[in-house]
Amino acid sequence: MDARSIAHFVASTQQVFSTMLSLSVTAGKPYTVAAVPRFENEVSGIIGMSGDLQGMVVLSFPTATAKGAIQAFTGMEMDPASADFADAVGELVNMISGAAKAKFEGKNVSISCPSVVIGKGHRVQQPSDAVCITIPFTCPAGEFSVEVAIKPAKSAAAPATTNAVKAA
Repeated sequence: MDARSIAHFVASTQQVFSTMLSLSVTAGKPYTVAAVPRFENEVSGIIGMSGDLQGMVVLSFPTATAKGAIQAFTGMEMDPASADFADAVGELVNMISGAAKAKFEGKNVSISCPSVVIGKGHRVQQPSDAVCITIPFTCPAGEFSVEVAIKPAKSAAAPATTNAVKAA
């Protein structure tokens, strides 16, 4: 995954938080995790990507940050146990992933419906054959991260060539 791809997710996160939550967001320095990432956060929205790019995107929050972000997004306080809370987290990761997807010019990329996991100590298993880049962010609601593990799709096998004999 190249730096330009990561920049798409940084810009998309900043755009979504600014436009939809009225929160300014500052990105920290992206980093990789050599082993399977262990999320310390309690709330994760997950989107799969397929097509020319394959993998997943995870928006991950501590509960307090998620509550503040969701309140800024919806205009009301929500209990993390409510279905609406999970739906709002799913919609945020959907908007971030969708905005980033639109920046991959010339690529055919689809995103899945979001899934949301809430609970202390959960782990999101990233694809083993894609490098996971974690982008830390801070905003007035608190700290959170966007984890991106995408890779180019394997090309279809090249068609077999035939040796045609030219008639004389």
